Amino acid sequence: MAKPLKVGIAGLGTVGAATIRILVGAHNELSARAGRSIEIVAVSARSKGKDRGVDLGAYRWYDDAAEMARDPGVELLVEVMGGSEGMAKAAIEAALALGKPVVTANKALLAAHGPALAALAERNNTTIAFEAAVAGGIPVIKALREALVGNKVTRVSGIMNGTCNYILSRMEAEGLDFAQCLKAAQELGYAEADPTFDVEGFDTAHKLALLTALAFGTEVDSDAVYVEGISGVTPLDLEMAEELGFRIKLLGVAERTAAGIEQRVHPTFVSRQSQLANVMGVTNAVAIEAEPVGTITLVGPGAGGGATASAVVGDIVDLARGNAVTTFGRPSQVLEKPIRAPMQRHEGGYYIRLQVLDRPGAAAIIASRMAERGISLESILQKGREARRNANGSVPVILITYATTELLIRNAVAAIAEDGVLDGTPQVIRIER
Repeated sequence: MAKPLKVGIAGLGTVGAATIRILVGAHNELSARAGRSIEIVAVSARSKGKDRGVDLGAYRWYDDAAEMARDPGVELLVEVMGGSEGMAKAAIEAALALGKPVVTANKALLAAHGPALAALAERNNTTIAFEAAVAGGIPVIKALREALVGNKVTRVSGIMNGTCNYILSRMEAEGLDFAQCLKAAQELGYAEADPTFDVEGFDTAHKLALLTALAFGTEVDSDAVYVEGISGVTPLDLEMAEELGFRIKLLGVAERTAAGIEQRVHPTFVSRQSQLANVMGVTNAVAIEAEPVGTITLVGPGAGGGATASAVVGDIVDLARGNAVTTFGRPSQVLEKPIRAPMQRHEGGYYIRLQVLDRPGAAAIIASRMAERGISLESILQKGREARRNANGSVPVILITYATTELLIRNAVAAIAEDGVLDGTPQVIRIER
């Protein structure tokens, strides 16, 4: 058997501790699978005295993760600290500069610095493995980077944030509002005290940017992702979705269009007959459309110590076997600069909820503003007119459009608002049929 692979782990939170438990508890099995022993030799975290439920006595301790990465006895760095700057970035750069491979779960750092870090890895004949950075225990990185290399990917879409999926699932099932379900998610540990990164879509956007690079052979371009969160979704929106045969999901979508590569994250009406619509709770799912294979949907736990550590350990074993793959599936110098498809060019159907002042001619104004822009309406609904009338005397009006463009919808809604017939902010949700 080959000489042991000596590992240093930076970050001893939920994922880091779970990774240690797997590497220690399944040591013999993992060694047999890897063809060599995998040994933890060093660890690093902010607080040495904290009880993490694992025995750290046998490992060298470092307060500075970058210093640990430079330890000659550490051959592979596992970074599960998080954060796009600071110590996590310094530790990864230190390891790569010395030709040491890195395993990371840090999607924010890769979204911000992926191309530069990939180039640094290649200059030093090493790589970055990041299966754990997207969709937890679902092997979507391996699918795109390795298993589907004989295919031309046309579209990647999915539910990539368990917090949002839990909130939307519970809002639908129990008729609760967003604030109630967010509080429940925080109490259960599914949402952070400051949930903005999750519920406003930024976490999904970082993951989508990484999948886009792998799928289309482009540089990571997280600034190109159009982002909307779920905080504006109401029980009425979910009720209307159900009545119309849909569910609302926060989707990340990347696809190649005539205008370029479109990257978008937003609440979406998804047909209840689709696989993604039936993924509930904290579960994640990613659908990959490619030629010639067709559509593949991967479903599983997208977060949590066990699921994420599972992906981390899978990457460690791959590298122990010598299965090093270029970070983004292609040498960094051949990654293309993506042509951004403006969100205004997006085409599809739309659900529009307007809170309309109950006055003569309001409906005619709305219909005329849509018609002026060539937007065809599939239906106009007034749900529970009297029961839903608010204190200002306005009632909700629901519009469902046929396929049109984002730009036309935005212009029409803005024109309706200028006509003074609306009370409050319009809700616009894209429809995936």
